[in-house]
Amino acid sequence: MAYDPSDARSTLPVLESRVPPATSFSPAEYVRFSTEPPKVIEGHRRSWYARGQHFVLEYSDVDGEALLERAEQPDEYMLMLPDAATTAELRTPTETVHVQGRSLVVVPPGESSISVNGTGRVIRLLTSKAEDLIALASNADSYREDHENLAPLEAWPDPVDGFRVRVYDLTLPTLDSPKFRLYRCTTLMVNFFDPAEGPRDTTKLSPHSHDDFEQCSLVLAGEFVHHIRWPWTTDLAAWREDEHELCGTPSVTVIPAQAVHTSQAVDAGQNQLIDIFVPPRFDFSSKEGWVLNADDYPMP
Repeated sequence: MAYDPSDARSTLPVLESRVPPATSFSPAEYVRFSTEPPKVIEGHRRSWYARGQHFVLEYSDVDGEALLERAEQPDEYMLMLPDAATTAELRTPTETVHVQGRSLVVVPPGESSISVNGTGRVIRLLTSKAEDLIALASNADSYREDHENLAPLEAWPDPVDGFRVRVYDLTLPTLDSPKFRLYRCTTLMVNFFDPAEGPRDTTKLSPHSHDDFEQCSLVLAGEFVHHIRWPWTTDLAAWREDEHELCGTPSVTVIPAQAVHTSQAVDAGQNQLIDIFVPPRFDFSSKEGWVLNADDYPMP
C-alpha cells in the first residue's frame, strides 16, 4: 500500500487474508446511473440499482413523498439521507422514528417502512440476501457466477442492546487525515466523506488493495477517475490492462479484491464520493476512535 506519511491509513495493521493466493481476478464494475433510465418509477420516486458480490445499492431521486418498504428483511440494512431537504418517518412493528436529513439510519431485520418527504437523494444499502432488489441491479448479469478472491459474507456480532432503529448524524466531525466519517452495523460499513472543492492533489494519491473484499464507491457530486491495476501472475492469460475510468454523478464503481486502486477527484467544483464495504472492515474497526458508532456494534 502507498499512502502519504500524513495519511493515518499508513498506520493500518496488515491482516491475514482469508482467501488463497489469487491466480485470476474479477473485473471492476462501473454503473453510471446518469446514463440509464430508472429501474423503478413510483409516484415521486425514481430508483436505480447496482450490486456487488455481497450487497445491493438502491439510489433514488425523490421530489415529494415516497414509500420504501421491506416485508421480511433477513438482516440489518442502512438508509442514507445525504440532503438536508429530505426527511423520513421510519416504522417497524415496535418503533416509529422521525429522521432529519443529513442522517444515516441502521434499520433492524424484519418488517420496516420508510416514508420519505422532500426533495433529494435517498440511498438504501442491503446485503445480497435482498434478492428482490439484487434482481433489479443494472449489473446483475455480471454476478451470475461469484466474483473471485472474496471471503464469504459473515455477519458481525449483534448490537449490544439488541436490534432497533439507530440514527446517526452525517455532519459529525471527521478524522483529520484522511477525513473519514465511518459507521458500521452487523452487515455493512459506510465511509461518508464531505464534499471537497476542486481536483485532488495528484502528489498525494493513495494506491492500495484489499485481499478479500470489494470496495463500492458511490459518486454523489463531481467527477472521479478510478485508477485500477491488477497484479500479474505467472499466467499471461490472467493479466488485465490498467483502467483509468472517468465516472460522473451519480455512479457506482465496484473495485475487485486484490486490484490496486485509487480514486482521483477531477471536477473543478465540488466532488463527493462515499465508500461502502460489506461486511465491515477489520482494519478500520481496529483503530481506536475511527468508527463513530463502534460502541453500538462489537467486533467479532
